[in-house]
Amino acid sequence: MRAIDMSPLLRSSIGFENLNRLVEIAGRIDTGDAFPPYNIEKLGDGAYRIQMAVAGFARPELDITVQENTLIVIGQAAPGADGKERVFLHRGIAKRAFERRFQLADTIKVTGASFENGLLNIELVREIPEHKKPRKVEIGAGLEALPAA
Repeated sequence: MRAIDMSPLLRSSIGFENLNRLVEIAGRIDTGDAFPPYNIEKLGDGAYRIQMAVAGFARPELDITVQENTLIVIGQAAPGADGKERVFLHRGIAKRAFERRFQLADTIKVTGASFENGLLNIELVREIPEHKKPRKVEIGAGLEALPAA
């Protein structure tokens, strides 16, 4: 019997502690292209950061969108400002267009983004609504504790 490799699911899902939900979205995750490289970091209790290496891209060439439970990061290289075609003898910095999608749990919210030294940082936080938080239920003394019908 072969083991199922869950690493593609775990590296692009944030806030999921329930393995069943990861299995549900398995068919929707694209694991083919690894560009641009990224890290997912847990900063603390309920705080996360996605850090993407987007060398060569300028801030206006990047777009971040949250749609339903999907975080979409798009990089589209703008043509040169002077309109001249550049000739490379060696091109080691891949500045190609990309679209990277991350599945977010219902409780994960994107709180901000920053761009510094070729790294795009996207800040996320877990926000649990009041109606989903655990609450204490008092135990009554007997039948008299039940509401009248």
